[in-house]
Amino acid sequence: MSSQSQQPSRQIVWPSVVTVISAAILIGAEVFGAAFAGGWALAILLGLDDTGAHILQAVLFAVGVFIMAAFIRAAQRVEPFTRRA
Repeated sequence: MSSQSQQPSRQIVWPSVVTVISAAILIGAEVFGAAFAGGWALAILLGLDDTGAHILQAVLFAVGVFIMAAFIRAAQRVEPFTRRA
């Protein structure tokens, strides 16, 4: 006996995908802009040289990547990308 388990087909919900991607672009520009400017400002405030400023900017950029990943994961729960057909 061959029992094939039929996987329910899923359909992409394009309006949800476009909404989340658009929001991610907008929020990403703000997050990464703030990381760059914040790293530069903190480096001046702390008296760091150029290398220290770049390291601080890289750390804040990594924090920004984490924030964006968390945003997209949370947005998928609110606006599902797929639905059963």
